[in-house]
Amino acid sequence: MPEPVLDAVIVLVALADFLINQWDMSLTAKVTAVIACAALPLRRRFPLVVFLLTLPATLMQEMVVAPFAALFTLAERSRDRWLLSVCAGLFALASVTPWPLDGDSPGRAWTVVTFLYMLGAAAAPVLLGQLLQARRDLARRLVEIEEAREHERLLHSQAVLARERAQLAREMHDVVSHQVSLIAVQAGALQVAAKDPEFKEGVRAIRTLSVDTLDELRHMVTLLRASGGHSTELTPQPTLTDLQRLVSSSGIETELVGELPGQVSTTAQRAVYRTVQEALTNVRKHAPGARATVRLWYDASAFGVTVTNTPATRGALPLPGSGQGLIGLGERAELLGGTFEAGPTKDGGYEVWMSAPL
Repeated sequence: MPEPVLDAVIVLVALADFLINQWDMSLTAKVTAVIACAALPLRRRFPLVVFLLTLPATLMQEMVVAPFAALFTLAERSRDRWLLSVCAGLFALASVTPWPLDGDSPGRAWTVVTFLYMLGAAAAPVLLGQLLQARRDLARRLVEIEEAREHERLLHSQAVLARERAQLAREMHDVVSHQVSLIAVQAGALQVAAKDPEFKEGVRAIRTLSVDTLDELRHMVTLLRASGGHSTELTPQPTLTDLQRLVSSSGIETELVGELPGQVSTTAQRAVYRTVQEALTNVRKHAPGARATVRLWYDASAFGVTVTNTPATRGALPLPGSGQGLIGLGERAELLGGTFEAGPTKDGGYEVWMSAPL
């Protein structure tokens, strides 16, 4: 139902509740009731203020629709349970307080019973609002989990494809290119030693074809070492120049500080990039709402990166994981002759640390 229509229905029901209960009502009581009903369309923007505006009407007469609607909206939008408890108590207190204040009291025992009854009644809209809030949070969290899973599947497929391409590139470089290089060298030697012009021309053609084939093989090896993200993607794997874009598109409030020296190799730059990528992915999966800091550092003998995140601000649903991401980062660090560590921090966050010698 559209919000304007829903607001109109609630105001009409609250007015009907007011009209039914206006027995010998004073002008002040009528004004407070009208104010309470008129304020209901504003309860989404100012839930606490609207609820407080319904309390005078609740005090002066038996009105429940307007304060319950305001209390439900407040519970739906507020995460302060102490505030909700106080508001429910204020409603119950306003309901049992005699009006006028100098009027006859129904007795202390009956007042306590009525107060407890009205407090239990006020708990219904509070619990219903909190339930709706939890359902909305859960739906949003499920969307984030699905996005994180899709991102993880994409990264995994890219890593598998890149690993297979790299393996094939190594085989071509170490075996095929080596054999073709030997053919070109032997053909060149025969071309120099040959006396027969026809034989010399044939050997020259063999050498030329071998050199051309070697150039093609080197070009193919370069392409095979390209990123394995998409079947048509033949761009080089990311380096430090792509780190700012990774941080900006991570979907996490992340601060990038520090820098690395210019002599860091391309392989080491990829290791730093993948470390930051995996760490931010884990923050998104396991610490929703957390902030992260990516710090690049170096000294006279080593360089590295540290990714630290704060504790989660929202609950995280448990997700199955193979743990291969952190293992792969450790293997990257070992290939560089460095070290890799990961673990929780004292404040409840998490830290990933990778270093390698310059």
